[in-house]
Amino acid sequence: MKVLSASSRLIITLLLFFCLGCGSSSKLTQASKPAPYNVLFIAIDDLNDWVGFLGGHPQAKTPNLDRLAASSMIFEKAYTVVPACNPSRVALLTGMSPHTTGVYHNANDMWKSERISEKAITLPKYFSQHGYFTTAKGKIFHSSQGERAEPEQWDSFHNPTGKGLGKHPDKTASVLASGIPIESPKDKNFDWGVIEDVFLEESRDFKTAQFAAEELLKPHNKPFFIGCGIFRPHLPWYVPKGYMEQFPLEDIQLPPIKEDDLEDVPEIGQKMAKGLDAKSDFQRLKRYGKLKEAVRAYLASMKYADDCLGLVLDALNKSPHKGNTIIVLWGDHGWHLGEKLHYRKFALWEEATRVPLLIHVPGMTEGQKCSRPVSLLDLYPTLTVLCQLPANPNTDGLSLIPLLKSPNRSWDRPVLSTMGFKRHTVRDQRYRYIQYEDGSEELYDHENDPQEWENLAQLDAYQKIINQLKKWLPKENSKEVGNVD
Repeated sequence: MKVLSASSRLIITLLLFFCLGCGSSSKLTQASKPAPYNVLFIAIDDLNDWVGFLGGHPQAKTPNLDRLAASSMIFEKAYTVVPACNPSRVALLTGMSPHTTGVYHNANDMWKSERISEKAITLPKYFSQHGYFTTAKGKIFHSSQGERAEPEQWDSFHNPTGKGLGKHPDKTASVLASGIPIESPKDKNFDWGVIEDVFLEESRDFKTAQFAAEELLKPHNKPFFIGCGIFRPHLPWYVPKGYMEQFPLEDIQLPPIKEDDLEDVPEIGQKMAKGLDAKSDFQRLKRYGKLKEAVRAYLASMKYADDCLGLVLDALNKSPHKGNTIIVLWGDHGWHLGEKLHYRKFALWEEATRVPLLIHVPGMTEGQKCSRPVSLLDLYPTLTVLCQLPANPNTDGLSLIPLLKSPNRSWDRPVLSTMGFKRHTVRDQRYRYIQYEDGSEELYDHENDPQEWENLAQLDAYQKIINQLKKWLPKENSKEVGNVD
């Protein structure tokens, strides 16, 4: 047998070491490769920008929203696609704009849109198709379509349970629980009060939060996408005992309201606000001396929603999935409480379109702020990129990953919001431009006029700015689709 020389043995030893080292390195790389992120997807209905982390109403109590904000990217200029529940959620969950789909209003059936039925894959469905376990409870899609939309879009969907806060014992056929006479059918839901016999732990939103908390504490053998849809502060503002008392009526501060605010607004905008109509929400509340009560009820409803959120955040902190779970928290649109003599949403001004948006990515976002204008339409591509899913080519939004990494980077794209056929607003870093279907316009300079009190659209000095913002209006507007049967 031939004996190897010392030098040959050394070479063989080094080669073996090298090969073993390569194998170990490969195994180490494979072992250290990050697992796909989980997603906790939290929707809060009708939540406006009064939250603490946006410096909103000075009396707002949102400690749980604020503690999530402390570990998230706070998008200070986030805007809805449509200031109404159904079309906003359709746009966010399909990634497709209303001028593309024709879904403009609450009554529009998303499944009657040919664009959606032919091209759209909803966000939870897309995640399910790419290996995620998807489950949800509460309002993610709009309730008018929930029975049709929800079960088909999730691996496991759970209808809301618990005691509802939708009926008040003091409400009659002619007088609301708040003491205001009912003058038209639209008044019946604009109400507030305390429901003494429903406790927080028994209430519907708490049960929804409890579901999400339990899912977060479970072991999962595949990445998950958990949807948690909180209904409050949506109307009616009925809350469990103990919530109104946290906001003494005599101390309530009203938002800044300018009585002649609509004088320089085009007629079509005035009709949208309805603020000059004696039967409008604003005029009725003013006539019956209920302006402060309404603000108080909204603040109380926000606090109730915030308490429900706290249950979810506490569970995630105890969960084995904490270090690998993205949290996205969003409001579907804003809400006026007297600004521009308007209540509710359904308008194109700042209060109806600005929304709270928080994105928490472990190790990437820690209480940072981004002041660039972004859209809820951007969530679909952002989540698919973060979770390393293939891009869906049929979405209209833009990934926010660059802003998550560098919130102050240049960002030249404004946000488009829509409230009806050919009725749009464009919001950039400084200005808001509105164009209605009849061609009438509004322009507001947020640097000098954050309340949008002075319409600059007719001034020659601002025509160049208007022309620049007009370029972002859609070139085509799909016709409105049919209504829910």
